[in-house]
Amino acid sequence: MSATPQVLLGHHLKALKLPTFVREYDKVARQCAAEGVDHVRYLLRLAELELIDREQRLVERRIRAARFPAVKSLDSYDFTALPSLNKALVLELARCEYLARRNNVIALGMSRPTEFSSETPK
Repeated sequence: MSATPQVLLGHHLKALKLPTFVREYDKVARQCAAEGVDHVRYLLRLAELELIDREQRLVERRIRAARFPAVKSLDSYDFTALPSLNKALVLELARCEYLARRNNVIALGMSRPTEFSSETPK
């Protein structure tokens, strides 16, 4: 009979579409109990985990929907391939802090190398 509340909780959390709560509530509860964290902060931790997980799944769905031929990120970019590219500036722009400051960004130059073909246009 002691499992009944856990079964009901799992059912309700699934019905509310809170999969991260279902997966993490017991582990986070044990961590919070060991740290002496109150129930509000316990719920806050679970809610934060749920939000992070949802945002991650949303990004993954959008990337799949975009049907990119390959998924690339700045983490895997080889800055040595283009030594004239200012790595520090690119990484600063990637943090998007200019948006909060309402600053403009202007990028000049080719977006990709020009491809040459031996064929003449018809």
